[in-house]
This record gives sequence, structure tokens and C-alpha cells, in this order.
Amino acid sequence: MAKVEAPDQVNRDKEKLAIQRAKERARTARWDLNIAIFLFAILIIVVILLFQGVVLEIVAPVAVFGLGMVWLVGWRQGKQLYARFLQEELAKLEYEQTKKVEELVEEAVQRAIRARVLR
Repeated sequence: MAKVEAPDQVNRDKEKLAIQRAKERARTARWDLNIAIFLFAILIIVVILLFQGVVLEIVAPVAVFGLGMVWLVGWRQGKQLYARFLQEELAKLEYEQTKKVEELVEEAVQRAIRARVLR
């Protein structure tokens, strides 16, 4: 006999899948063009400072600060995107569930109508 999963378990599994999809989408989207441009700007600033003869003790903190800012901006953007993508995935999940319920209700109504007509 086949095992039937409880609806709560199915919902939790689908919710976990939605969370995983949102994390993956946010992880790939957080490194966008703005962050790449900011990284290149930091690189250009560091190269210019080095060519101007500025000592490494000044250039190194500038580079570290720039990389830290890139990480911080990417992290914040990823967090914001994750929240937005999670809401989208959960809304999609809710829509699919209501669609299934509507289909089940429609099917039950059609069966009831057929049963009355055939009497």
C-alpha cells in the first residue's frame, strides 16, 4: 500500500523548497553591475594611489575599506532580494494551493451535477 503524506508535511516541504529557491535567486542576483562598477572604481583608486607614490600603509586601508564596502553592499542587497524573492515564492505557492482547491471544488460540483442529472 502506498504511503500518503499528510497535507501539513507537503506544505512544509513546499515551503522549504520555496525558501531554497529564494535563497538561490538572491545569491545569484546580489552581485550585479553596480557592485562590479564599484569594485573597478576601488581598483582604479588603488592603482592611481600606487602610481602617485602614496605609501602602502595608506593604500592598503583604502583597498580594505573598499572591499569591505563591496561585501557590505552585496550582503545588504542579497538580504533585500531574499526577502522579496521569498515573498514571491510563497505567493506562488499559495496561488498553486488555492488553484488546486478550486479545481477540487469544481470537480466535486461537476460530479454532484452529473449525479442529479442522471437520477
